[in-house]
Amino acid sequence: MSVIERVVVRFAGPEDLEWCVVEDEHVTEQIIRHKIVNDEIIIAELDGKQVGYLRLEYLWSTTPYIAVVFVEDDYQKEGIGRKILSFLEDYLRSRGHDRLFSSSTVNEPEPQAWHRAVGFVESGMINEINDDGIGEIFFRKSLN
Repeated sequence: MSVIERVVVRFAGPEDLEWCVVEDEHVTEQIIRHKIVNDEIIIAELDGKQVGYLRLEYLWSTTPYIAVVFVEDDYQKEGIGRKILSFLEDYLRSRGHDRLFSSSTVNEPEPQAWHRAVGFVESGMINEINDDGIGEIFFRKSLN
């Protein structure tokens, strides 16, 4: 059985809190707890070990936005990111959403390439939005 066939994608539960806090240093434990309860964190597991993570946000409290998505280095290029994204898309469609947004800093060519490879298109940029003055490229994807 291939790696991707063994990967289970699911919403995070309380048992994932510690791993999520360590992996997502951009938000507090309190925020992660809230997001776990509200099905806004998705985990990819391989043989019972967390190997991927996605944190969902909602722009204007209505528009889904991927704030963070990553796969552990040892498991990249296996299709795990795509599997996480597919899980999220199915969930969002079931809740009536027809589009999804995401972003990447302008100096990250690999994440930009991933977004394009999985069907996102560029939708704009905000200059100097990050603490280090780096701009952010925004992407959108139709869920229809």
